[in-house]
Amino acid sequence: MNIRRIQPKDNALLKMIIIDVLKSFGAKGPGYASQDEELNYLSDFFNKSKSAYWIIVDRQDTVLGGAGVGPLKGSQGGWCELQKMYFKPELRGLGFGKKLIERCLGFAVQQGFENCYLETLPNMTAAQKLYRLNGFEYINTRMGATGHTSCDVFMAKKLHQSELR
Repeated sequence: MNIRRIQPKDNALLKMIIIDVLKSFGAKGPGYASQDEELNYLSDFFNKSKSAYWIIVDRQDTVLGGAGVGPLKGSQGGWCELQKMYFKPELRGLGFGKKLIERCLGFAVQQGFENCYLETLPNMTAAQKLYRLNGFEYINTRMGATGHTSCDVFMAKKLHQSELR
């Protein structure tokens, strides 16, 4: 397995992975990432200032999942968002989530962000455990303007220079 930055050729497969994972957790319809317009052009969306997206690929360069980070839409500076972290089932539990979180948070610190926010679903318990192990804490309030109104678990983390690796 390799980790690399997203490329335009990865957009369609990554979109399918995101939609399939969300469906498997019962997340269908409005208010979920599966409805985001940028799913059609993720490589362009994350190829802008202070944003990045990494994917996991197998030996044949087939996308198995990924995660990104960028400015938290609708926030007052200093905040980024861990975004669109989804993996095919066969990739889960192998440590790639931790590796991508570390890469995303290190990038966020390099970009000058001070805090990181994320949204998830109540039944994504393994993801929540991973986020907690990486320093995220539950918060009571939705932040920013992500458009993910059906996600009702909110977490945040203060970023530190130690995230740089």
